[in-house]
Amino acid sequence: MALTPGLKLGPYEIVAPLGAGGMGEVYRAHDKRLGRDVAVKVLPAHLMDNSEVRQRFEREARAVSSLNHPHICTLHDIGREGETDYIVMELVEGETLADRLAKGPLPIEQLLKIGTEISDALDKAHRAGIVHRDLKPGNIMLAKSGAKLMDFGLARATVAAGPVGVSSIALTGQPSLPTMGQPLTAQGSIVGTFQYMAPEQLEGVEADVRSDLWALGCVLYEMASGKPAFEGKSQASLIAAILDREPAPISTIAPMAPPALERVVKRCLAKDPDDRWQSARDLLHELEWIRNAGSEAGVPAPIAQRRKSRERLAWTVAAVGMALGIAATAIVLRLRPAAPQQPVTRFSITAPKNLTFYSDPAMSAISPDGRTIAFVATDSAGTARIWVRPFESLSPRPLAGTEDAALPFWSPDSRNLGFFAGEGKLKKVSIAGGTPEVICDAGDGRGGSWGANDVIVFAPEAAGPLFRVPASGGEGTRATSLDSSRHEIGHRWPSFLPDGKHFLFLGLPARQGNYDVFVGSLDSKETKHVGSASSAPVYAAPGYLIFARNASLVAQRFDPQRLVLSGEPISLGEAPPPSGYTGAQRATASQNGTLAHIGGGLPNTELQWFDRAGHATGSIPLPAGRYEGVRVSPDGKRFCVTRRSSASAADLWLVDLDRPVPTRFTFGQALNYYQAWSPDGNYIAFASDRAGPEDIYVKPTSGAVEETPLLAAGALFKEPGSWSPDGRFILFEEPSEQTGWDLWMLPVEGDHKPVPYLRTPFDERAGIVSPDGRWIAYYSDESGKPEIYVQSFPTPGSKYQVSTGGTNLQAAAWVRGGKELIFLGGDGATIMAADVTTGPTFHAGAPHRLFELREDFVSMDVTPDGQRVLVVAPAGQGSASTITIEQNWAAGLKQP
Repeated sequence: MALTPGLKLGPYEIVAPLGAGGMGEVYRAHDKRLGRDVAVKVLPAHLMDNSEVRQRFEREARAVSSLNHPHICTLHDIGREGETDYIVMELVEGETLADRLAKGPLPIEQLLKIGTEISDALDKAHRAGIVHRDLKPGNIMLAKSGAKLMDFGLARATVAAGPVGVSSIALTGQPSLPTMGQPLTAQGSIVGTFQYMAPEQLEGVEADVRSDLWALGCVLYEMASGKPAFEGKSQASLIAAILDREPAPISTIAPMAPPALERVVKRCLAKDPDDRWQSARDLLHELEWIRNAGSEAGVPAPIAQRRKSRERLAWTVAAVGMALGIAATAIVLRLRPAAPQQPVTRFSITAPKNLTFYSDPAMSAISPDGRTIAFVATDSAGTARIWVRPFESLSPRPLAGTEDAALPFWSPDSRNLGFFAGEGKLKKVSIAGGTPEVICDAGDGRGGSWGANDVIVFAPEAAGPLFRVPASGGEGTRATSLDSSRHEIGHRWPSFLPDGKHFLFLGLPARQGNYDVFVGSLDSKETKHVGSASSAPVYAAPGYLIFARNASLVAQRFDPQRLVLSGEPISLGEAPPPSGYTGAQRATASQNGTLAHIGGGLPNTELQWFDRAGHATGSIPLPAGRYEGVRVSPDGKRFCVTRRSSASAADLWLVDLDRPVPTRFTFGQALNYYQAWSPDGNYIAFASDRAGPEDIYVKPTSGAVEETPLLAAGALFKEPGSWSPDGRFILFEEPSEQTGWDLWMLPVEGDHKPVPYLRTPFDERAGIVSPDGRWIAYYSDESGKPEIYVQSFPTPGSKYQVSTGGTNLQAAAWVRGGKELIFLGGDGATIMAADVTTGPTFHAGAPHRLFELREDFVSMDVTPDGQRVLVVAPAGQGSASTITIEQNWAAGLKQP
């Protein structure tokens, strides 16, 4: 009994029938919850009591649910309404390949495109242990986004696959669905459609992946010739043709078809499965080669055999003709003007509605084949994950399981992405979909690159050497060694060169605002210094390194064999905005001469007040700009905020809350940040890279005298956290290769020689001394996840854990005279508070929630009385960043 329009199956309202066959009826339906049209497949009434059919229907649902691929239709839902079982699928608009073939053969380029897409889809299914068993033109949908493999209703799992999965694809534009027969053992018929069935299937042998490749060979043959590979006047004659005869050569029907395609199809249609392609991946690579090889794959084959005596004459004539042809061609080429160089093509990708790009160049990566961009973005619900956007598509799609991912990088074949996960792991995921896999531990990653033989080189921490690990997973081993003679504290941002064995990377610390650039190798820990740059470089065809030099993005000639730079850097324009990760690449490049980088700049920010309940109580009217770190003064009457003016410059500004007019506090082209107030509010300590590494300076808030350097040696990162209440020490953090991030005390008077406070195998950061000077609250990951701890000061001793559900790196705040600690929860957006007592011993109550901030907030601090929170967040909804794509980028170079 057909379903009538208006009937509801769960939340789905039937709109109209789409098609019907022996094994199912498909309807267009409307999903009112998500406001979209879908396809609903149900069993016809006469089969609802057939247990075998119902099992096959359920098997179909399981198969589709296990396959997530751009060229396999997506399963949305499965349900039961009364006695009606139904499957809800993606509604694919278009026509079937069968309908298209009714109009004649396909152009070769379209044939190869469809062939590669279906091969890719089969590869995904086969790797999941699923054999389709009914591949034919009627089960291939041609949509705007490409071909879609449909109807896995006959699918069966291979022995190694585990539970059977199923997939059925809904379609529009098809008048009826093909009927699926019963197994050979059931009522004497054969599963599938005869014309596309492999010989072993007709003989009752279990189908495997090679049976699907036979069917795909039949489909390729039909797309090229416009005729089925095997025909017969009856089932018996058709079976005989498949078992005993070869189809007519494609070249006799379609003379312009490439001979290489003939070879591919012939191997697909080998009678013995052992003589066919053994995997869809192999077939995919062959079709891609034909598609890209041009004339190499299209040299005409001899049309007929000739007698030996005539062959010699023919070859002689051909040789003479070839020589004359070459000479004539040479003359023509000399007289003909050179073909104009292909111009550079530029276009921008803007964030779709309800999606916001991370305005950080390190959060996007173009695939090696130049066809897809991957980026980290936040959706309207505030969830950040990796999205991929093929350039041939108009919209991106998210990769499931990549929530809180960062720093994506591609596999050489452009099929997988590596990334750093929020829980301190290096992972990989197929862009076709599926569950991400853990590769190894990586606590605070600083870039990765995927090279030859599936080896990944990565920086697992902010400090320390690079490591290498198999992409299949395992324990990382050192790939580089730090050079103590250069006072190196870290290597980061590896990027493989075209040979897949040598890789570029940065050495820290920086000198005179630039970083040392080195080349390492998988075959040796020896490195070669090749130059300096303001950001990590990437190699870009046809032989350049792309990197930032001060505020410009530049290209400089680079020989990947000799590993040397040459010539002068050529400006490509203003550099993209700086990364939140020190030294990260500002652009990403493909192997075929395409560049991509984030554009649009960092969004302006604004400062807002909130009360303890999370109610906005007012904003501070500052001039438009990019404000970042903020710290409220000890008396609560002023605050100091960082304002960024360019990619490489930021200054500190002071604001009096009674008269909110900002006064510039630091000057010069340098990064000045990480400020800490003295207990009397008369001085500010801060970090600055004006002399190379980040050094610690002190300056009176009156501005009467210039800043004085207190610590100008050691690691790149020296970040002030707080000033002790007695004014004797400035607490700061810096990383070490051996112990990670450590907390140090810098004496304000005397020789200013730092004294270690906490140095353990774990990260200790963001230390803040209590108002009575007896305790320090800090961040540590010693329990396996970051938490807030309190320990005695200035001598470490008794230790107490305050947070219980994780914390964010932002420093905790002592308020109400040290009777309360306020900090961020593990989600990085929830403000938590815990009542504490500091004498004679320390005690902390259970943390409780105050309110939640916007997930994209930049910085926050709390007034000393704990009643107000000052938050820095993007102004409005932030600026809509774009990703700029430059194809054939080198054509736009203007030589100096």
